Amino acid sequence: MGEQSTAYDSGSDMEKGSDIDQSELKHGSDYATDPRITAFTDTEQKKIYRRVDLRLVVTLGCMYMISLLDRTNLGAASVAGMQRDLGMNAKNNGYTIVSLVFFFTYALFQPLATVSIRRYGPRIFLTVIIFCWGLVMLGFGFVHSWQSMAGLRVILGIFEAGFYPGCVYLLSTWYPRYELQKRNALFYLIGSTASAFGGILAYGLMQLDGKGGLEGWRWIFTIEGTLTCLLALVAYLLIVDFPEHSPKSWRFLSQKEADFVVARIQYDRNDVETVPFHLASYLRNGLDSKVWAFAWLYMLTTTNTYAIAYFLPIILQGGLHFSVAKAQCLVAPPYVASALVMVVQAYYSDKWRLRGPVVVFNCAMGILGLGLLGYMTNNGVRYFGVFLATAACNANCPALLTYQSNNIRGQWKRAFTSATLIGGGAIGGIIGTTVFRAADAPGYRPGILACLIANAIMILIVAWLSWKFHRANKRVDAGGKHIEGYPGFKYTF
Repeated sequence: MGEQSTAYDSGSDMEKGSDIDQSELKHGSDYATDPRITAFTDTEQKKIYRRVDLRLVVTLGCMYMISLLDRTNLGAASVAGMQRDLGMNAKNNGYTIVSLVFFFTYALFQPLATVSIRRYGPRIFLTVIIFCWGLVMLGFGFVHSWQSMAGLRVILGIFEAGFYPGCVYLLSTWYPRYELQKRNALFYLIGSTASAFGGILAYGLMQLDGKGGLEGWRWIFTIEGTLTCLLALVAYLLIVDFPEHSPKSWRFLSQKEADFVVARIQYDRNDVETVPFHLASYLRNGLDSKVWAFAWLYMLTTTNTYAIAYFLPIILQGGLHFSVAKAQCLVAPPYVASALVMVVQAYYSDKWRLRGPVVVFNCAMGILGLGLLGYMTNNGVRYFGVFLATAACNANCPALLTYQSNNIRGQWKRAFTSATLIGGGAIGGIIGTTVFRAADAPGYRPGILACLIANAIMILIVAWLSWKFHRANKRVDAGGKHIEGYPGFKYTF
């Protein structure tokens, strides 16, 4: 089923009234002579995309940074005394439950979220959910039982469900396929700053212990929740709409520049045209097997990313016997290394137009790193393993986002696939938090083994997709039927 296209592209009734002539784009002149494109020199084109990058990628990346900070600060709060104060222990598995329940609602509300961002627009939709989860984070600082915190985590999952798939989808609508991974990497890189320096920030906030009658771990939640609410107000001023809408709605490109951006997208994959939303057509995208292959890949890589995000401070403190201060601060260097790997890979992946081999390379690096962390005894070697494992799973996130976007056509199909992909990531979060059990401390060998197996399965799935894409592309070369409903479209390996 994966090599057949669904015949519906995208759209909503909101999109009527755009200033861009869609029929002209579809039947326009050749790319090299199209007046919407040749109106700008190469230097001018680069300047336009730099403005798009600053307004779109940087803004979304900063919001993602706050999202990750709010989602993964449980580990920092844990070593700051949260488990003790809220009665979490190995008997009731309170910490695991609090970590876990978030992902149920986070996964459940994903499909609705990608429909909602089209219905209400990125600015209103993203701003509202960010402000709401900021309020929930504030509530974390005032709970007195782990059961209450678990309830708030369920609510947090509802609001955060729309953010990441919404951002991934919005980014994919603005860039041609082979210019996307650099942007996905920058978006993810800015967000990962939260993971890199969240521990250092948390350690600083812990020093407020006793101020205002609040424990240090409570200050982590209250300050970060306040920052989230403030960011939501700023985000309302900066978030841009979909590129095919009138530039009057985002006011940083002229109409001529907007036409240039949309024309390039249309030539790249011919899916700018929109149609009204129909539930049956939207759900029919689930008949495509590669949609679920991408979801499995993201589920397996996020099993690693969430496990590291939630448990790395705890492993550094309990397993490698670092002090609380060192455990919080030593989280940062592996994420800095991840950023370097991510940027280099994004550049060459776009240049070489390769996606799957990059994912496989990262999986192999993750297997090596997890092996060193879980089965060696020297702390220096184990910490080096942390570097490899952290870089591998984090670099795979933007790689997989781009792998999926490059091989899917149609606005609603990409919306559906973004939801299933990030929904798979939520399930990965469930796995990552459940396989690291308090009873397995301080080594957490079963959890590390589960992450090793996840990387191995990813290699097999990429091999299957590569075989599938190769067969489909051969049919295109032989003059056979179209794939993804567009003549000449070929899958990206």
